[in-house]
Amino acid sequence: MSRTAKDFFAPLAVGAPTPLRDIPARPSRAIHFFDPGNEKMAAKVPDMVGSVDVLLGNLEDAVKAENKEKSRQGLVAIGKATDFGKTQFWTRVNSLDSPWGLDDLVTLVTEIGDKLDVIMVPKVQGAEDIHYVDRLLAQLEAKAGLDRPILVHAILETARGVANIEEICAASPRMQGLSLGPADLAADRRMKTTRVGGGHPGYLVREDPTRDDLGVPQYDAPRTSYQQDLWHYTIARMVDACAMHGIYPYYGPFGDIRDTVACEDQFRNAFLLGCVGAWSLHPAQITIANKVFSPSVEDVAHARRVIAAMGDGTGAVMIDGKMEDDASVKQCQVMVALAEELAAIDPALKEQYDAIEVADV
Repeated sequence: MSRTAKDFFAPLAVGAPTPLRDIPARPSRAIHFFDPGNEKMAAKVPDMVGSVDVLLGNLEDAVKAENKEKSRQGLVAIGKATDFGKTQFWTRVNSLDSPWGLDDLVTLVTEIGDKLDVIMVPKVQGAEDIHYVDRLLAQLEAKAGLDRPILVHAILETARGVANIEEICAASPRMQGLSLGPADLAADRRMKTTRVGGGHPGYLVREDPTRDDLGVPQYDAPRTSYQQDLWHYTIARMVDACAMHGIYPYYGPFGDIRDTVACEDQFRNAFLLGCVGAWSLHPAQITIANKVFSPSVEDVAHARRVIAAMGDGTGAVMIDGKMEDDASVKQCQVMVALAEELAAIDPALKEQYDAIEVADV
């Protein structure tokens, strides 16, 4: 028997913190992954605080089985020793069907639950996975005496997860967002690509053949082709599901670290579709994500100008030969709100946005 709507926001364990009714819109342009069991990588964490929106201690696939315990304890040590300030502290635990997933949750919540903002759960198949984590976290939060709930982020890595995307988003008030996991999802779908994110030169459309003077198609003549985005459908579906439930969508990893141009293109596609951030596997990708997922000065100036010209938001005006109406104002308000959120944590961006001339508006 399902719970009533009134029970949905009640704690799932005696003494657990009250669930949130709204997920805060905290800037998270780059979710930077690090292995807490790698001493060299872990030593860099304190210096990265403030330069990236989210630092995520990864315990899952990139960590070898023999290093799982070491990485978990390394993350506990980092959590206890580090003041993260405005930078969010996340973790990706091992999958729920692994030998390590339960120990990850029990250890991290009881040891450093007061520091953790979000727990990323991989390979989520349906609402039942979120329900399990939800109840367990409530019990552990009560045991640890936490005064705020830890949020949950699900990775879409299976066809079943994508098929159940709406019920996953709606499964718990803890749901913070979703990330696209392109590599595992490609394997589960039997897609014929071995790339981790990004496009593929074989996924394309080609222009029609030209015709000679008699109207005969010239099939052997050169024809322009255009590479398409393998992930457009999934990202768009993820964005819709997240928007419907008031949570946040993210692009996942882009595996070719050296191809910064294609990485920026893929991140921008996700940004334009509605994603709020992407994963970073290398410091170079932090720079790309911070650039792409921040509205440009030109976009902010235009958005402010439209809002000012529209007054109470009714009717329509002409700006630079283009019609702007109430729908335009709503779009512009999204852009301005994001700029204000980012300016609150990024001094360089605040300086740029503050320098927009009144004449520009």
